Amino acid sequence: MDRSCLMQQNENCKAVASPNLRYNMTWLVALMIFAGFTTTCAHAASPARFLISDLRQQGDHLQIVIVILNDGEDQQSIALPERVEARVETADSARVTWAHRIETGSEHIVVSPASYGRAIYILPSFNAPDTTNMSISIPAWETVRAVVKAENESLAREPLELASTPSPSLNSETRSTVRSSADRSSGNAFLNNLSAYEPVYITYGPGTDTEARIQFSFKYQLFGRPRSTSNQQSLLDGLHFAYSQRMFWDLDAQSSPFRNIDFQPELFYLTPVETLPNNVSLSAQGGIRHESNGRSGADSRSLNTIYLAPMATALLGDGYRISVAPRLAVYVGDLSDNPDIQRYRGNLSLAMELGHDEGLLLSTHSRYNFSSGKGAFSADLSYPLQRIIGGAPNFYLFGQGFFGYGENLLDYERNEMRLRAGLAIVR
Repeated sequence: MDRSCLMQQNENCKAVASPNLRYNMTWLVALMIFAGFTTTCAHAASPARFLISDLRQQGDHLQIVIVILNDGEDQQSIALPERVEARVETADSARVTWAHRIETGSEHIVVSPASYGRAIYILPSFNAPDTTNMSISIPAWETVRAVVKAENESLAREPLELASTPSPSLNSETRSTVRSSADRSSGNAFLNNLSAYEPVYITYGPGTDTEARIQFSFKYQLFGRPRSTSNQQSLLDGLHFAYSQRMFWDLDAQSSPFRNIDFQPELFYLTPVETLPNNVSLSAQGGIRHESNGRSGADSRSLNTIYLAPMATALLGDGYRISVAPRLAVYVGDLSDNPDIQRYRGNLSLAMELGHDEGLLLSTHSRYNFSSGKGAFSADLSYPLQRIIGGAPNFYLFGQGFFGYGENLLDYERNEMRLRAGLAIVR
């Protein structure tokens, strides 16, 4: 999942870093974890409470209004996922599906002390034949539960009383004019079209010429309104631009240069998710990807591919899921920098994920050329750091392994094994 050259890599670009940089980085991370841990021990915040306050039928969607109550004495920044597992139960059946967030704003909501916030999720293609005594619950937020009853062919609900909850300290007029100097959300109408794409991490493994591996990635919806702001979707809503940059850092070498940087811009189309009654969600992605390393001469590498990738996700219960995404790629354009790269990469690949959104997650990627017998396998294993150390920074512990040909473009003919560990903010 990759991109067009937004950034140009200078052949002589090197990091100015001390040979002991990795040790300094280790101490820095340790200090950050210690600071977060001691702060939490000194003053633990009361957990937020989640309640369903409203259920509204809109066409073939069921809209769920979530109220987040902060009963503590401190302001809380609460993560709200783009989608969350919801359970629908009737007198004679039960099924699990995905509820998708549709409100604007960031992935977090800030709730003042003794106050509340609100979020809206939808159940797409919701068509229950009988809503009598049907219940909607969200297992991840244990207290969330609502009973729906049929009344005049519409959904009825019991309102949640919030009159006794104090309103935030700033009124609406003042709130619109006050912001942190680091907050760029105001006045940037398209910020909600920007979202995570591939994992974002930094890892390190000694004993190789590319000890550190760093990656950042994002995608941007080019047209229409993002799903977070509207239930309506046009054909153009699925068109995205994405960019990923993968850096391989030789920390042991003199002056610690970046040995290779892969630039991966791409343009792709993502279809809407179709949820089936058997807890399986289907979608597809197709696009064109450019890959290059910005080098010249014998070290120059570049290629273009057109690909198609159907995707399926199945809920396994208790918050666990499995996702499978095979991909067929066709090489197009000039391959003179690496004329035999298809021999080592092939045209077929398979990405898989297995795990829990709030716990351990295993992600694998494999590619293979059946005619040459060459390919590669990579695996990422991640776990929320805060579930190990309460109050730790908002990172995932991240382990990474690579086996086979071409971990990066420069070394596409090289068979190697790499084991690294580090931290991630997107997995």
